Amino acid sequence: MARRVRTLVTAAVLTVTALVVLASPAHAQQPIDATEDGGQAFLAFAIMVFVFAGALFYMDRVRRRRTGGD
Repeated sequence: MARRVRTLVTAAVLTVTALVVLASPAHAQQPIDATEDGGQAFLAFAIMVFVFAGALFYMDRVRRRRTGGD
C-alpha cells in the first residue's frame, strides 16, 4: 500500500513539474500583426489549419482502428 501511494505522489509531482516547465514559455509569444506582417500572418494561419486538419484525420483514424469501423 505504501509503495502505491509513493508511486502516485511521485507521478503527481512529475506531472505538475512538467506542466509548469512546459507552460512557462507560453507567455513570451508575440502575436502576429496582420496589418504589417500580412504574409507572415497568412503563413502562420495556413500552418495552423494544416496541423489542425491533420490532427483531426489522425484522431479519426485511431478511433476507426480501435472500433473496427470503416
